[in-house]
Amino acid sequence: MFLLLFATFSATFSANITTDQSTLLALKSHITHDPHNLLATNWSTSTSLCDWIGVTCGSRHHRVTALNLSSMDLTGTIPSQLGNLSFLASLSICHNSFHGSLPIELTNLHRLKYLNFGNNSFSGEIPSWFDSFAKLQGLFLYMNNFTGVIPSTLGNLSKLGKLSLFNNSLQGQIPMTLGNLSNLEWLYLEDNSLSGPILFSTITLFSLLKSLFYN
Repeated sequence: MFLLLFATFSATFSANITTDQSTLLALKSHITHDPHNLLATNWSTSTSLCDWIGVTCGSRHHRVTALNLSSMDLTGTIPSQLGNLSFLASLSICHNSFHGSLPIELTNLHRLKYLNFGNNSFSGEIPSWFDSFAKLQGLFLYMNNFTGVIPSTLGNLSKLGKLSLFNNSLQGQIPMTLGNLSNLEWLYLEDNSLSGPILFSTITLFSLLKSLFYN
């Protein structure tokens, strides 16, 4: 019985690591420009994915817990497979040239606490499904090409402490639901096309802020 349980655990463990590896290789295949050959030369099946540049794994389960590809001059899109990194808590690809829209499969990242897509070329509306990240503490979407309104569903992110949406093409008013964010300390909304006053119902929230930038 012990041998059977051990064999089952080993098979599951290997399968999960293989899933993380294939997910990152899918991301690599969506990179169309890697001028410094950082991923081209480093992300190889001949080495452990936990040794790949920008990748951090948990010490116990060896699953990918953080991915940091910031400031690598990368160009590409986000594949739907990225949602398979089920242990991912931190994701940063800021200061690159990623573009396109964000796949809904990212909603599977239930452990995500930090998300930084700032200073890229993402377009379309900010997805309303961002409230799927119930543990999210920092959300950074600044300096992109997002349009439309600020989703009211962001007000459901009860743990959110930092929200940065500046320098996009957002319109409309600040949603009243942001007044629910009792942990919010940083709010950056400038350089958009937001209109109207800051609503009175959010004054309680704004009295807690350490930094507020609005148009």
